[in-house]
Amino acid sequence: MSLADPGTTGPGTIDPGTTGTTGPGPDTGPGPDTCPSTDTGPVPRPGGPARGRPRSEAVERAIIEGVMKLLEDGVPLAELSIERIARTAGVGKATIYRRWSGKEELFVDVLRAAEPVDPELPGTSLRDDLVALLEALRRRGLARRASVILHNVHAQMKSSPKIWAAYRDTVVLPRRRLGLEVLRRGRENGELRADVDLELLHDIVVGPLLVRTLLRPDAGLPDGLAEQVVDTLLQGLRPAP
Repeated sequence: MSLADPGTTGPGTIDPGTTGTTGPGPDTGPGPDTCPSTDTGPVPRPGGPARGRPRSEAVERAIIEGVMKLLEDGVPLAELSIERIARTAGVGKATIYRRWSGKEELFVDVLRAAEPVDPELPGTSLRDDLVALLEALRRRGLARRASVILHNVHAQMKSSPKIWAAYRDTVVLPRRRLGLEVLRRGRENGELRADVDLELLHDIVVGPLLVRTLLRPDAGLPDGLAEQVVDTLLQGLRPAP
């Protein structure tokens, strides 16, 4: 899918949530762990030596939920600072820096935590499976949490390639593999013409919902849209009698 070129943001975001006449400067590194926390201590990073007590899943979950809450409240990812995330989660900045090197790495884990399981496919026909896939995509577009994450990833595509790569690997590619498998079965079962380019067809199938989610939110994602898209496409894709 071709997406509009998002704007970029500069480094060193100043936390807009602070008060006072001068306010703190950019959040560039770990500071004192002064906020109350249930943190159990430092954790080992992958590929490095152990650095203390085991990680606390409750603290990590609170931090990830803190990021999600800020995004759902309308704060763009580019404007989040580690300090603001720490305040929202009820931990200190050092607690976050012991787990993630910075905001970008933290958001990658937010992506993974927010991703729902694959939809259950009926397996009765190509049409039914495609409708199930598109209905899951439609519902994700309507879900506020999934929608704000998608919009933030879209905005960060060029300025934060690591975030886009994580979204692609965690969300886009698994869904694409599942969709291509459905189309491949449909072609093998004679429900599609043998000459259909499955890669292109997959883009055509999911394209309308992605366009409406990102570029045409005014058009909406009404009930029955998944069936309408699938039936419109299959009318011209079935083998000739």
